[in-house]
Amino acid sequence: MLSNRLIICRAEKNWTQQELADQVEASRQTIAALEKNKYNPSLILAFKIAHAFGKPITEVFDYKED
Repeated sequence: MLSNRLIICRAEKNWTQQELADQVEASRQTIAALEKNKYNPSLILAFKIAHAFGKPITEVFDYKED
């Protein structure tokens, strides 16, 4: 299972879902789905998101086997 800290990272930057979406060239709906763990990002999108926050990918996303 892939989990993430998107809500926390966005709060640290004081960004809306739309602002993050604009940064990573995704839709706001995609960001919302990611935050609810309804969607797993592509590797490229995951790296774009981590880069937008200035964090290593492992600080934004975490994989745990069920």
